[in-house]
Amino acid sequence: MHLPARIKHSRLEAGCDEVGRGCLAGPVVAAAVILPPRLKHEHLVDSKKLSAHRRVQMSELIKEKAIAWAIAELGPREIDEINILNASFKAMENAIKKLGIAPEHLLIDGNRFRTSLSIPFDCIVKGDAKVASIAAASILAKTFRDERMSQLHNDFPMYGWNTNMGYPTKAHREGIRQFGITPHHRQSFRLIPEQLSLSL
Repeated sequence: MHLPARIKHSRLEAGCDEVGRGCLAGPVVAAAVILPPRLKHEHLVDSKKLSAHRRVQMSELIKEKAIAWAIAELGPREIDEINILNASFKAMENAIKKLGIAPEHLLIDGNRFRTSLSIPFDCIVKGDAKVASIAAASILAKTFRDERMSQLHNDFPMYGWNTNMGYPTKAHREGIRQFGITPHHRQSFRLIPEQLSLSL
C-alpha cells in the first residue's frame, strides 16, 4: 500500500522528522520534505523498515523528486545545553527554515512540537508510517546521520559507530568504559550505568 504524499493535496505541506534522539553520541538530525501531491513509491515508507542500501537509493530518489528538501543537525554540545527534546525541535525548525520554498503547513512526526515559526502544523504519532512526506524526511535524516556516524567512526573506531550509529549498545558502552568519552558524546546523558567523567 502506498502512503499518501500529503494530507491535503492542494496544500503545500512539509513533512518533518528527526533521528538520533536516543543516541549517546553524535548529532540529532532532522529533515523537512515537500513532495509533489501525487508522488507514490512502494519504498517510500518509514526509514526503519528499509535496509541501509534501500535507504540510500530512496534518499537519492527523494532529492530528485521532491519540490523542496532540507537537512539540519545539532551537535552534542548544544544538545547538552538545551536538552535533547528542545534540540530535536530546533533541528526540525532549522530544516524547515532551510527549505527553498515556504510550506503552508507542517506535518510533524510525533506527539508534540514547539517552534517560533508562524506556520501551522499537525503532530502525527507514527507519522512516518502514515504520510509519505514524513517518511521521506525520516529517510533523509537517517541516511545523513548514518553517514556522519560512519565518518566519525574512522577517527574513533573503538566505539563501533559504523554499526551502532551512536546508540547505547553493549559494545558502545564497553568502549566508553575502556576508552572514556569523546567530544562527540553527549555528556548530559547517562553514558554508562556507573557514569564516567573521563574525556579523550
